[in-house]
Formats: sequence, structure tokens, C-alpha cells
Amino acid sequence: MTIMNILVVGGAGYIGSATSQLLIEAGHTVTVFDNLSRGHREAIPAAANFIRGDLANPQEISDALTQSEAAAVLHFAALIEAGESMVNPAKYFRANVGLTINLLEACANHHIEKFVFSSTAAVFAASDDPISETSVIAPANAYGETKLIVEKMLRWFGEIHGIKYAVLRYFNAAGAVGPRGEAHQPESHLIPLVLQAASGVRSSISVFGSDYPTPDGTCIRDYIHIADLGSAHVLALDYLDSHDKITCNLGNGSGYSVREVIDVALEVTGKPIKVIESPRRAGDAPRLVASSALARRELGWLPKQPAIQDIVASAWRWMSAHPSGY
Repeated sequence: MTIMNILVVGGAGYIGSATSQLLIEAGHTVTVFDNLSRGHREAIPAAANFIRGDLANPQEISDALTQSEAAAVLHFAALIEAGESMVNPAKYFRANVGLTINLLEACANHHIEKFVFSSTAAVFAASDDPISETSVIAPANAYGETKLIVEKMLRWFGEIHGIKYAVLRYFNAAGAVGPRGEAHQPESHLIPLVLQAASGVRSSISVFGSDYPTPDGTCIRDYIHIADLGSAHVLALDYLDSHDKITCNLGNGSGYSVREVIDVALEVTGKPIKVIESPRRAGDAPRLVASSALARRELGWLPKQPAIQDIVASAWRWMSAHPSGY
């Protein structure tokens, strides 16, 4: 393992902050770059340096790369709500693609050695089989398309500028680790929404579509604990010591339907949860479950907290300790 100075873009966010802590524990020097529009200052590890800046400002990116003396960049900053992307696609292409061009250009100018990108399972077509890296690429929403475009951009920045890169396609990040949990504004992810309904923060949870071609009619997703997700980033940096690139899926390989997650939340919290049946949302695939065989083989990655009960329980502990978020 090569100890490095690392710039974590979006490191005040949910996954970025948890990964920053793991990088620090592995011995790296971490500088977080974030505009705090969606992230939380309180989530940034105390041992990390912090630069408040915006990807819309190329000079601020350049200054951050210079100040941090970064040899590697981890890019977490993005808009992530698939439903919103189908209402306002321009917003997503501008934020997720346009601003990433600013970041990649700065990385090329500063001769950054390694780049790790947060991609998504939303680049894939829906499938009844576990999704591997060779599965059909066909985003069902504009959010997934923006991530796919950045993946393609990375190929060319790698070929032309020599940046080594890892594309990590997340399935559904969930759970909490230590003082870091999920607190998006607005919240769009199932597990925190269900737990908010259990805690009384919201009056109910909506199930968007109950007529999908799945056993109980609701969408099936693969949930992965953020500590496991974060550990893959540390391993990806090590992998790039001896390889130029990798694109791999990160998931548990087990799928749970919306109704199954609600049932687990009922069990974990012991609280009543009001469920409202609602129409389907545009862009929601019926089933997205990962095959992470490549990440396990090439990165040596193995999820340590795969059980949905443990994931939901960790999220519930964090929410109970942080009823108003950060």
C-alpha cells in the first residue's frame, strides 16, 4: 500500500465522510473538498483537512489540489435522486457531468496519479439475474446516464493524460458507521424514509408501484453497508498501484423488495409504520442486484456486514441518536 495525500471531493456527504475516516485509519492524509450544499461539516472526520470550495469554480479546484498536494482524488460529489433527474434532467447533466469536467481537467493539469469515481448500478438495464460488469448497459433514468457519461470520460482522460482510475458502481448504500449516518435533504432513499416513518418524523412511507414483475410486486434492490462500501475505495487505491484501471460493481448479491425492507424495519424498531400505495415513479427499474465477483477477486473485497437486519439496525441506532440529523 502506498500512503498518499488524497483529495476527497464531496467528503462531507454520506459515503464520502465515512470513506474519509477509513482512509485516515489506513494511514492516508485526507483533505475534504465540499461546498456543503448537501454535505455536513459535522460529518467530516476531525483528522481531515477541510477546504470549502465548489466544482463550479475551476480555480478553487486547482487551489485545493495544490494546497492538499494530492496524488489521488476520490469523487463523491453529485446529485443522486433518480426521480428528480426525470423531472429536471438539465440540472443533473450540468451538476454531474459539467462539473466533473472541471474536476478532471484540473486533475490532468496537476498530474493526478489516481482517480476513484462513485458510479451507480443505475447505468445497467433491469435484470432478473445478478448484474455483472458485462451486463447490458442501459440507464433507465437521466441520473444513471450522467454517471455513464463520466465513466466514458474517464476512459479518455486515462488514455490521454495517464490518470489511473477506478469506477465503482454502487448498488444501494445504507446503514451508519459511528457518528456518520444518512441525512439527505430532501431524503429519497428507502431505509431512512422507512425509519423516519417509524420514528414519527414523517407520517407514512409511500410504496411507489406494487405491480412490478417481482414476487411481491415491489422493486427489489441490493443494499450495502457504507462501511463495506468505503473499504472498497481504500482497496481500489491500492489496486491502482499496479493497474491502470478497473470498473466493478459493489453490492451484497442479495436483493430485498421494498415490502421486505419495511418488514425488517418493523422488526428492528418495534414501531408501527403507515404504508401508502402510490403509482410507479418514472425511471425505476424492477430489479437491481449485483454480482460483485470482480471486486472480490481483483480488489480482495468482502462485505463484512451483509445482513439487511444489521444494516437497518445500524441506521436506526444513528437516527435514534440524531433525531434532527446533523
